[in-house]
Amino acid sequence: MKKEINHIAIVRLSALGDIVNSAVVLQFIAQFYPKAKIDWITEEVFSNLLQKHPLINNVVKVNLKKIKKEKDLTLLQETISMLKQTPNYDIVIDMQGLLKSALVAKFLGKTRHGFDKNSTRESLASFFYTSKSNIAYEENVIQRNTYVVADALDFQITREMLLEKKRIFPITKNFSFKKNIKNIAFVIGASWESKIYPKENIAMICNSLKENCHIIWGNEDEKKVALWICENSQYAKVAPKLPLDELISYISRMDLLIGNDTGPTHMAWAQNIPSITLLGPTTTRMIYETPNNIGIKSSSKVNILKINKQDFSIKDIDVNIVIEKAKGLLK
Repeated sequence: MKKEINHIAIVRLSALGDIVNSAVVLQFIAQFYPKAKIDWITEEVFSNLLQKHPLINNVVKVNLKKIKKEKDLTLLQETISMLKQTPNYDIVIDMQGLLKSALVAKFLGKTRHGFDKNSTRESLASFFYTSKSNIAYEENVIQRNTYVVADALDFQITREMLLEKKRIFPITKNFSFKKNIKNIAFVIGASWESKIYPKENIAMICNSLKENCHIIWGNEDEKKVALWICENSQYAKVAPKLPLDELISYISRMDLLIGNDTGPTHMAWAQNIPSITLLGPTTTRMIYETPNNIGIKSSSKVNILKINKQDFSIKDIDVNIVIEKAKGLLK
């Protein structure tokens, strides 16, 4: 017999890719608890991504990064006060498993669920939960995300459910592209330089596939790289700069996405768009592989408990393998 739960708080503060992947749980919560309201607590910078989601009742925005960076005690006090004034949740689920997210959960409600001390990098976080899940930190991140929520709410999310999931995010803007040619998005940026596949290889892929190639960028340095790729491939075009909800809509119109291990790349899996994720210092643990969503990992060995940000082995991924996989997915 399911618990009587009418109001749920999900704590997943950051980062972009983790929020994108975590949001898959919304459709499963709605399936098992169709009358429950779901609030999502996140960093303000990512709130636009969640604001228009039909299964989210309210997005609670915090700015912990600013508090930490500027040591703003006034903003800290205001944030704590705001969290304490949120509704009386039946359960608060911390999907992040960090000390900061556990503290946010503590201010939100009395019944709090998260990872146990053996399942997260910051074991002290588990002290703040009233119930806990055990799932190895080394497990696939999407399996971890879904398990901790399903465990908290007493239901199961199977691999079949994930493979047959509905598109995670709504389409908020319509984009029109040519119909007589395939549209391929390339995500060229990442949070670390060692995660970035060489621009020369991206241009080679565009020239080989001979399709409509959209180069997605997130800052001025990435825009310069996008322009360079366009100068070296007649098939490449610079994508517009878009807010997160519109970027989701843009990617949702693609036939394929190829990108580094970073947030916008994960949007393809979220929206059931075929994708190739290129991985150097990280592993396929970061993605959910399906027949249409694959990862190509460099030959380097990775210790996920101590990621080596100086691992530039992504440069060694054979461009011909990427082209071959892309042609297969485009068929």
